[in-house]
Amino acid sequence: MTDIQPILLSAVTCGRVIFDKVSGMPSVIDIVQTIDAQRYPARHPQIVFFCELTNGHGTTETKVRLVDAQEEEKVIFERVGTVRFENVKQIVTLAVNLQGLVFPRPGEYRFQLLAGGHLLGERRILCRKVELPPKPGADGPQKL
Repeated sequence: MTDIQPILLSAVTCGRVIFDKVSGMPSVIDIVQTIDAQRYPARHPQIVFFCELTNGHGTTETKVRLVDAQEEEKVIFERVGTVRFENVKQIVTLAVNLQGLVFPRPGEYRFQLLAGGHLLGERRILCRKVELPPKPGADGPQKL
C-alpha cells in the first residue's frame, strides 16, 4: 500500500450494471439521481454505486459509504474493500450492489468513495416525498 491515492474518473448511481462476457466492458443501466417515495423512511430495492479509478499504486483499501447530507454527514451505510492496481495506467471498475437501503427522510444524500482514508469523490442523490394523484372518480365531478 502507498500514500499516493488513485484518481476517481467517474461515479454513478444506477439500477444495475451489465458486464459484457467477451470484452468485460460495463454498461450502466437506469441511472438513479432522484428517489421518490410516498412515505419515509423509504426502502429502495436496489442501487448500484458504479465508479472507475486510475493512477493506483498496488493494493488500496476502499470504502463506499452513504451519508445523510442534512445531518452532518451521518453515515447510513458503509462497505470496505480493496482494489489492486497492476500499473498506474490501469482503470479499475467497482460496481457495489446495495440492496434494501433505507433513506430516513426526504432530502440530500451522498454516496462517497474513499481510498486509503481519503475522500476521492461523491455522487449526490435526492429523496423526495411525493403524493399520488387521486384515483379517477374519487371526489371529482361525475359524468352523466
